[in-house]
Amino acid sequence: MIARHIRSRVETLLCDQAAVALLGPRQVGKTTLARQIASTRPSAYFDLENPEDAAVLAEPRAILHQHRNKLVIIDEVQRLPRLFEPVRGLIDEYRLAGDRTGKFLFLGSASPDLLRQSSETLAGRIAYRELGPFNILEILGASAGTSDTLWLRGGFPDSFLADSQRTSMSWRRDFIRTYLERDIAQFDARIPGETLRRFWTMLAHSQGGLLNVSKLAASLVIDVRTLNRYLDLLVDLLLVRRLVPWSGNVKKRLVRSPKIYVRDSGLTHALLGLTTQEDVLGHPVAGGSYEGFVIENILAVAPEWLQPFFYRTGAGAEVDLVLEFSRSRCWAIEIKRSTASPQPKKGFHLGCDTLRAERRIVVYPGDRAFPQPNGVETLPIAQLMNELSAQT
Repeated sequence: MIARHIRSRVETLLCDQAAVALLGPRQVGKTTLARQIASTRPSAYFDLENPEDAAVLAEPRAILHQHRNKLVIIDEVQRLPRLFEPVRGLIDEYRLAGDRTGKFLFLGSASPDLLRQSSETLAGRIAYRELGPFNILEILGASAGTSDTLWLRGGFPDSFLADSQRTSMSWRRDFIRTYLERDIAQFDARIPGETLRRFWTMLAHSQGGLLNVSKLAASLVIDVRTLNRYLDLLVDLLLVRRLVPWSGNVKKRLVRSPKIYVRDSGLTHALLGLTTQEDVLGHPVAGGSYEGFVIENILAVAPEWLQPFFYRTGAGAEVDLVLEFSRSRCWAIEIKRSTASPQPKKGFHLGCDTLRAERRIVVYPGDRAFPQPNGVETLPIAQLMNELSAQT
């Protein structure tokens, strides 16, 4: 069985905090993980997509209070944001009685309503964790596939573990269709599904490119404000990442536009109709797809407080990923898909000099670490991920 390393983090948070929200896109494994946690302690589970559970929680305070000595798990909690008000009262009541931790586990998509309601109503009473698709550390040694399979199919469990490429692609296409036809309307009924599909596909085509809102809006025949609303929704649903540029106080002409990535590489390939590894490698998106894949794996295990950026100047200095631990401490990372000669370009060294990077790292799909000139470390992806997961 493939491990979900985040389980221990969630269990630790439940020992420290009254409520924990586990957020992530659909079908990523939130419910499975919650049921594993529930098997270790007295628990009560409610699914707000189940009409019976939703009806039971229409007047939630009395029902939830009946389970005060259990971990209450509420799935699809974004469907009932008014639930947070009575939960706050119960948490405060429990605290007065000396019962301060491990009371509620919320599961849901990271909708704007969910984040706003919970952060305002449960301030100081809730901790957040994101559950993304499988990452490289979770599939190492698994018979189900390799890191190349993970890159091709993406990390959604049903896609990665499918018995064939065809079945995996079929699952991803259905996943995209479900979001477009049903889930998106739950968050913003004004967005036409077909327009959003075209927008999502455009983002996949320009994977890892700089965001040009004017060009995209013109292609979709919508205004910039509407396009930004579409993008915000995909970002809020954890389907797209907006990687912002580093903007320290330096006397250089820095790029100001963010870089955009469809977060799961398998969805990128499905949006573009790329079924096999050969399809991906023969497509112009291959480099950007692999870059996004590595970035998502790195950030999946990095400390939650760490700030990710990219660095680029008009003169050509560029760093694919800047991990900022503090204003005076950062790691600069160059991503290479080749195992033959993963050497950084001159622009990487220029960027590192400006950033005063503590470490200069080239990450690549090989299996051994070795040094390069100018203080550059060449590291396998898994080794860098292990080092990051140990940071505190």
